[in-house]
Amino acid sequence: MTPDQPEEPADAALRRGIHPVICYPVETLPAPPMALYLAARETAAPVQTVTVPPREARCFRVPAGHFFRIHAVEGPQVGDLNLWNGADLGERFYSGKTRALHGTHLSAGDRMWSSFPYLRPMATITHDTLGWYGFDAFGGSVHDVIGTRCDPYTHNLLSHGGQYHHCCHSNLTRALAAETGLSQAEAERHVHDVLNVFMCTGFTRDAGQYFMKASPVRPGDYLEFFAEIELLGALSACPGGDCSAEHSSDMAACFPLEVEILRVDPAMLSDWKGPVPNGYDRSHGL
Repeated sequence: MTPDQPEEPADAALRRGIHPVICYPVETLPAPPMALYLAARETAAPVQTVTVPPREARCFRVPAGHFFRIHAVEGPQVGDLNLWNGADLGERFYSGKTRALHGTHLSAGDRMWSSFPYLRPMATITHDTLGWYGFDAFGGSVHDVIGTRCDPYTHNLLSHGGQYHHCCHSNLTRALAAETGLSQAEAERHVHDVLNVFMCTGFTRDAGQYFMKASPVRPGDYLEFFAEIELLGALSACPGGDCSAEHSSDMAACFPLEVEILRVDPAMLSDWKGPVPNGYDRSHGL
């Protein structure tokens, strides 16, 4: 936001017309073995289902080499997803680097990358029933890694001191504390920027503001992942419902989500090896 617009220089059009360069060309990025995953998923059988109540969050665990699916079951509902290494909370989903590598919104074939110093795939998206949506006329798409998660601190700031405890940040904090036995304060430090599952978002063309609109998700839709490492996940059923109007309130119609964990025939993954931590030597030039 620039309240005082400076005068344009004579070469303004020339500067604006410079062609962009992709920051991280991904031609050399190790590609997921999608043919292997797609064959393995044909043998997938459910072993556990976790129900996430409206305006709440729940944790779930997924062994490496298993699949998990996030389902819309009763109505249009978006969810905020956190992932950690199931044996080490210090390794967690890195939304910023995932965005830099794959773009603002994820779909089948994209991966969720972990934080430094590990920087390896945590999960690969293998099926997306909303993959047909693409980008709409407003620049919106689904499953974003641009929004951070609704939180009580921003709500407090924008509502002149409001105290709301069912923002996704708080939901995830409570769920992680309950799962791990950590105190609320300790658990909150591990809650991080999310994959906004089913949420339809983008940036306005004029001011570049983050927007949301009614999600196209319907009961029966799901987003499916292959767990590259042992995972601890937490999913919040956002208090915004389908995010067509507002979030961080009790006004929106909200519905549960389901997380389904699936095991495959081990023989299908006999040639699969999980990713190792990043190979950088961490000397940083010292």
